[in-house]
Amino acid sequence: MDFPAFPDAPPLLTEKEKNELAQPSCSISHYKAIIEEKTAIYNDLFHSLYPIEKLVKGLSSFYDEVLQAAWIAKGLNNENHVSLVAVGGYGRGELHPKSDIDLLILIENETSAPKNKIEAFITFLWDINLDIGHSVRTIDECTEMAAKDITIITNLIESRTLTGPSDLLATLKLHVDISQMWDGHSFYQAKLAEQKQRHAKYQNTAYNLEPNLKECPGGLRDMQVIDWVAKRHLHTNRLSALIEKHFLSEDEYIQLKGAVSHLWRIRWALHIVAGRKEDRLLFDHQRTLAKLFGFDDDDLKRNVERFMQGYYQSVAAIQQLNDLLLQHFEESFLTKDAVAPVEIINNHFQVANGQLEARSTTLFQDHPSSMLEIYVLLGTHENIKGIRANTMRQLRDNLELVDDNFRNNKTNTDLFLDIISSRHNLTSILRSMKHLGLLGRYLPEFGAIIGQMQHDLFHIYTVDAHTLQVVENLRRLWLPEYKQKFPISSQAIRHIQKVELVYIAGLYHDIAKGRGGDHSELGCIDAQAFCERHGLSKQDTELVVWLVRNHLYMSVTAQRKDISDPEVIWEFASYVKDQEHLDYLFILTVADINATNPTMWNSWRASLMRQLYLETKRALRRGLDFPIDADMISDEHKQRALEIIIERNVDIMEAEKIWGSIEDEYFIRSNGDEIAWNTEAILRHRPSEKPLIAITPLGGRNFSGASKIFIYMPISKHLFAVTAATFEQLGLTILDAKISHTTDNFTLDSFVVMDSNDNDTNLYLDKERITLIRKTLMEQLETPSMYESVVQRHTPRILKIFNSPATAHFVSQPEEVWSALEITAPDRPGLLALVGQFFMNNNIMLHKAKIATLGERVEDTFYITEENGDLITDTENMNRICTLLKEKIDRFSQAMD
Repeated sequence: MDFPAFPDAPPLLTEKEKNELAQPSCSISHYKAIIEEKTAIYNDLFHSLYPIEKLVKGLSSFYDEVLQAAWIAKGLNNENHVSLVAVGGYGRGELHPKSDIDLLILIENETSAPKNKIEAFITFLWDINLDIGHSVRTIDECTEMAAKDITIITNLIESRTLTGPSDLLATLKLHVDISQMWDGHSFYQAKLAEQKQRHAKYQNTAYNLEPNLKECPGGLRDMQVIDWVAKRHLHTNRLSALIEKHFLSEDEYIQLKGAVSHLWRIRWALHIVAGRKEDRLLFDHQRTLAKLFGFDDDDLKRNVERFMQGYYQSVAAIQQLNDLLLQHFEESFLTKDAVAPVEIINNHFQVANGQLEARSTTLFQDHPSSMLEIYVLLGTHENIKGIRANTMRQLRDNLELVDDNFRNNKTNTDLFLDIISSRHNLTSILRSMKHLGLLGRYLPEFGAIIGQMQHDLFHIYTVDAHTLQVVENLRRLWLPEYKQKFPISSQAIRHIQKVELVYIAGLYHDIAKGRGGDHSELGCIDAQAFCERHGLSKQDTELVVWLVRNHLYMSVTAQRKDISDPEVIWEFASYVKDQEHLDYLFILTVADINATNPTMWNSWRASLMRQLYLETKRALRRGLDFPIDADMISDEHKQRALEIIIERNVDIMEAEKIWGSIEDEYFIRSNGDEIAWNTEAILRHRPSEKPLIAITPLGGRNFSGASKIFIYMPISKHLFAVTAATFEQLGLTILDAKISHTTDNFTLDSFVVMDSNDNDTNLYLDKERITLIRKTLMEQLETPSMYESVVQRHTPRILKIFNSPATAHFVSQPEEVWSALEITAPDRPGLLALVGQFFMNNNIMLHKAKIATLGERVEDTFYITEENGDLITDTENMNRICTLLKEKIDRFSQAMD
């Protein structure tokens, strides 16, 4: 990458320093001292806003001189058949403070290698604490490997000789020349495939909340891809040559340089802040970086937002120009072949080589609506692969025509609805419109959320990236390959009449984030305005607005309420009202959860959503005027359990005898499969073996993810506290807990747990771990006085950043069988054990717990009573419980950090 020269340059080694370092007797400490001194000067220059291009190039030149001196000191300067070559980013002459220094020691042949000297040289570089990556190879070895490996040929393209005979590298470059291997087109295809694979690792978005500024879409690696292809295809080391060859305009070149410079400055600062090579903009670095970049007023959250929005603008520019240039390269390769026939689509567009292009250079000025029409064509014709580079540039250059008149023009609103109804490529169309800036111009409310941060760990994307991911997830529900993962959602989406309505709701569900206030309510205003402007019927408008207002309602109900309670189901069904609204809300909710964070959708959340959907569907089919009776539910569950235990040859009389001693609530809140499993386990259990601990995967042996753990033992105040602490020790997360009692003072405790680090781990298949879980639980339950020392896990780095005061309050329930206590607190290891200890010490009986971990915080609901089973209704007592518990949690969170 070439940049304009500056009149001054950062400091390199003086002649005296060069001579000192080149002496064989020069000590390691002297090398370290000089490197430390010069690095400090470079960092001081950075803080004084010295041009980053000069710093990056200057630091590379400084290390050139250090390595040349070390080469001489180790006697390698007298060797005529070995040379030191810089490769990778160092080969480009670009270094940041903690960057790897990639070296190739190139030898003419095996017999000419001074192995002892080379080993001494490499060892010395490690001793002076240089982060080097190195290889020692002959010319023939490099040639052979380059022919097979795109990474190696890429490194050699930007290699340069640091010291030693230059003819070795010159000979190697002849061997790996484009005429010998990796012609321009094959090299381009390989780098494009690499880029697609790399982008997929980051969900094809630059808008991650903790982005990797090097590897993410729009990051520095995308810039390097352009550089590599230009060098191989155009035989130029100057990026400015792309202007001369009409691949870039001067304005685009300036924009590209500015974006790269900005990312370079961030990367330099990040290396200083982290004290190591680091390319991830982690939350705990963003605050410090924001201050370094001048955002230092009292609003810390706003400072980070402004800093990150600047970052997102730079990566968006690089990504946009990366798309444009790669499309140009593709077209330049195709023009070498026979000219493909041109297919006329209409008066405005034609297709050449599978790419749409404008038939006039002034099309968008003359017919602004064509800016939307081109995307309608992309969504209509499956065989069209994309838009030609020059047409993309024309479109981008005319975005100022998208104003209020354009937005309110009926032709344009009809075209946009056609885009939303596209049969093909909807998500890629919306992303392309966003990258070019068209989507944000046509929908200013969407433009306002581009780069909008979300300050939590529940989401890992910015609002705009999350929004488009929701739409993509909705589209995926149509695909056959997603039927297995989302069987009910895939079925539900085929039942709705107008799928485009849920796409619109997906676009608008978070549109008001960042404005303050309830984003669901504020978003309704924008959604209604969109629907009215686009001529949707009153009925369709009401449905879209209802979905935006209630897009969180189903997930909150499933995760935070007792959906085994018929009253909760009836309340939810009464609000949803009909099957149509249920289907729309269900698929939007599934798409939304899956778009927040890939780890959020697990077997437990899937089972909760499935249960709520099916139970609500059943309630709607029965009719809202006839709520499901709890006794009927209990009888149905018992009947199903009887069918199962009969199949397993279990004694019915013994089973019913056990059931007769268990409280009714157990049969209402446990399905037939669970009742049968618990019953069979109790009947097999010998009374002398206490407690009974049984483990099974949630949903059957082949269902990965969550597992159920059933404990049957005499009633004990300490049971929940001990169990929660033990699960923490074993690396398990509690997702749900149900506690039932028998008339002979036994407790039936059912826990749904999941591996804390891997949502897809099927615990049941790990026999050793199952044995350990059972053994550890047994030991802890038999010695409850020891449980306080169980939790020893440290708070993860990412959780320490998000620390807010806890809240605790009682909430009303549709049918108050128990008192419901809601707790919101920072997620910390050992929190549930702490709550269990509090209940034990305050004579509170726990009956059920709904555990919801949402990123960095937990939102748990505990269903409790007094020790004698009475509801907790006294206001003074309720306030006392909430105050004491909140104080205890806050002290605990601070101590854990």
